[in-house]
Amino acid sequence: MDFSIFNKDSLLFLMEGFYVTLLLSILSILFSFIIGAMLGIIRFWQIPYISKVTGIFIETVRNLPLLLIIFFTYFALPEIGIRLPPFAAAVISLTLFTSCLVAEIVRSGIGGIEKGQWEAGLSCGLSRIQCLVFIILPQAIRRMIPPLISQFVSLNKDTSLAIIISLEELFRRAQILYAGNVNHVLPVLLLVSIIYFVMNYALSFAGSRLAVKKV
Repeated sequence: MDFSIFNKDSLLFLMEGFYVTLLLSILSILFSFIIGAMLGIIRFWQIPYISKVTGIFIETVRNLPLLLIIFFTYFALPEIGIRLPPFAAAVISLTLFTSCLVAEIVRSGIGGIEKGQWEAGLSCGLSRIQCLVFIILPQAIRRMIPPLISQFVSLNKDTSLAIIISLEELFRRAQILYAGNVNHVLPVLLLVSIIYFVMNYALSFAGSRLAVKKV
């Protein structure tokens, strides 16, 4: 085990990969939350045909391996003329996969609110959309926070799968660092493990604090 690998240049090299991982995670979380919330509401709303098609799409994607979706986005789409750089392909793949999981969290969160809440809002003259926005969602969000945070932590870890399309995120750069010397494998992987742990723990901690404030 040789810790001499950790010098200014190698640490800077890793931090550049960390920046890519962080940006990939933030964008994927943001887009998947927005798209997933929309899909979840559409599926809950039982809109003729649209909700059914949305449900089929969600069930199809969430039952596919994320690795397959990444491969499809990066290697298969060029066959029909759509060529994406590794970063864009990773964001799209992670967003697509996680959106469908978020959609189910949102749908179950909204569906878990008692029917009496809807009836109370409608009896006060509110429309169904107004009931959803002002009465149902504020209550449902409290129930959604723990599973959403758990899902986003999983997404953050899944960013390492982008290594298969040669995106130079944190794990890929770690691999490049220790490739030249087997004695560097353990020190580099230990450091990368610590970085991932800190990222995920910080996200979990922020989510738990947010959940406490919502109660």
